[in-house]
Amino acid sequence: MSIFNISRRNLMALSAAALVSSALAGTATAQETIKVGVLHSLSGTMAISETTLKDVMLMLIEEQNKKGGLLGKKLEAVVVDPASDWPLFAEKARQLISQDKVAAVFGCWTSVSRKSVLPVFKELNSILFYPVQYEGEESERNVFYTGAAPNQQAIPAVDYLAEEEGVERWVLAGTDYVYPRTTNKILEAYLKSKGVKPENIMISYTPFGHSDWQTIVADIKKFGSAGKKTAVVSTINGDANVPFYKELANQGVKATDIPVVAFSVGEEELAGIDTKPLVGHLAAWNYFQSVDTPENREFIAKWKTFTKNDKRVTNDPMEAHVVGFNMWVKAVEKAGTTDPDKVIDAIVGVQVPNLTGGVSEMLPNHHITKPVLIGEIKEDGQFDTVWQTDGLVPGDAWSKHLEGSKDLIADWKTLKCGNYNTVTKKCGA
Repeated sequence: MSIFNISRRNLMALSAAALVSSALAGTATAQETIKVGVLHSLSGTMAISETTLKDVMLMLIEEQNKKGGLLGKKLEAVVVDPASDWPLFAEKARQLISQDKVAAVFGCWTSVSRKSVLPVFKELNSILFYPVQYEGEESERNVFYTGAAPNQQAIPAVDYLAEEEGVERWVLAGTDYVYPRTTNKILEAYLKSKGVKPENIMISYTPFGHSDWQTIVADIKKFGSAGKKTAVVSTINGDANVPFYKELANQGVKATDIPVVAFSVGEEELAGIDTKPLVGHLAAWNYFQSVDTPENREFIAKWKTFTKNDKRVTNDPMEAHVVGFNMWVKAVEKAGTTDPDKVIDAIVGVQVPNLTGGVSEMLPNHHITKPVLIGEIKEDGQFDTVWQTDGLVPGDAWSKHLEGSKDLIADWKTLKCGNYNTVTKKCGA
């Protein structure tokens, strides 16, 4: 048959075949990579803390691709900027899952951003790895909490101050949102259970980005002048930390007089600022850059090579992303698929090395085992570890120190429940 005599029917059949071939080719291209969502603020008040977490995720993905990728495919990072805007976190999460078709998301810092995205991950049945210390009182099937629960940071920090520093009066100072309020509720109950009287506990909250600390620091100074050793337990988040510590120095509040132990000040927050006002104050984390282990030395070397900047520092939430990412990789390999349901089932019990010289495990409550370290801030912005646990501490989803939580456990492996009541033997709503 001459090409000039192709019938209308044959032409339509050829066109349809071409369309099918094109669609199949597009599908094959889309399936050549496994997409990984990165959901961290690159602008706004939390960018000071979150930008580096985006960078470490890009490094981890690049490193995994050098090893051959995952399931025979390359990993592809999909980065979005929720801009420290909590409702925008939910929109960006939906975009990553529904439009970009990511296999998992690594992101959020503040608990309010995590709370914002939870309904999206549950509705669309995707996976979130959350790398930052938080207030506990939560265990979701679609979330893996690789940062510290209160019993892996806040409680040990208070114990250290009471037992090693002789602290008797307590200032619980935080940014006004769910993490500081719930953490301080736990700490207040814990302190009272240890015999601390209400008049020896001062609680203060300020908004995100707060800059005028003169009155509050004066109140702290006055509270600490009662003749009893006083300390500040700080859940102040983001760039508000810079003027807070400056005002402490301005008013002559020294670490030897009223030490501050912070839960959200790490190497990244200290980089590039005048650290003189902070020297001698403390931070409680599960990792410090100054930890001397082969794993950490290798990680730091890779980080400096990746960033092409010898001055770039590492910090605790970065290490949590390292642990979480490696756990996800092992779970995907174990399941043989990135299907969320199968990965969720496969990841419980997965163990990977952390950077402090131990092996962390994903527990049935979707929290991990972690060491706890107390560090003293040095002038170079690094930490001198002054205390640490003998081994790794399992993360508790629910606090034993709150009346409404003490009977609750989470178990997504056997009980398939995030808030199982051990007294009523029922799973809560």
